[in-house]
Amino acid sequence: MYCSEPELLLMHLFLVCGSPSFIKCMSCLFRMGNFSSSAPGLSSSACTQFVQDIVSKNCVVIFSKTTCPYCKMTKNVFNEMGASYKVIELDEHNDGRRLQETLAQMTGARTVPRVFINGQCIGGGSDTKQLHQQGKLLPLIVQCRPCCLSNNPEGSENAKFQTNP
Repeated sequence: MYCSEPELLLMHLFLVCGSPSFIKCMSCLFRMGNFSSSAPGLSSSACTQFVQDIVSKNCVVIFSKTTCPYCKMTKNVFNEMGASYKVIELDEHNDGRRLQETLAQMTGARTVPRVFINGQCIGGGSDTKQLHQQGKLLPLIVQCRPCCLSNNPEGSENAKFQTNP
């Protein structure tokens, strides 16, 4: 059985303290996101700065997880449009958990994908697909920077966008 870092900490606390009610309370804190581990990595402010930098330097940014079907659907929408985008795979990033917490604070939603266009969060996978079906997604991308549309029908997950002179 695999245990996450918070679960291992809870088991250790239970063994040390021996109080099931204490553990139940601590478990609630973990689930509600009110307790963060002291593991090394980016600080909360550094995570916020990282997200802001990525979002401000790229027309389309998708914060994703490799195994998430909604994330795959979202990338397919942009690929079918021929739009370039920057993807951050949270499950492959050293600070993915902290970045997801930061995104939750910034956007009001913890789920992935979190999609940003022109610096603004447009929502998740269903929101992106709906905007595309309504014909509203492409105008957002074109409004952002003309360079975001590529001639490559496959799209580009890790494209760096150039600024126009």
